[in-house]
Amino acid sequence: MNRVAELIDAGTLKTTVGEHFGTINAANLRRAHELLESGKAKGKIVLEGF
Repeated sequence: MNRVAELIDAGTLKTTVGEHFGTINAANLRRAHELLESGKAKGKIVLEGF
């Protein structure tokens, strides 16, 4: 895991997280859904707190 962290920090590996919207609530869920509907979403969309 340390080696993977080093590779990410060095930019050798890239995360698949495209957007992180924070804690799940109505406003963040709406923002995430709008991004999906726009067709411009890349990678993962993350909402926390399930």
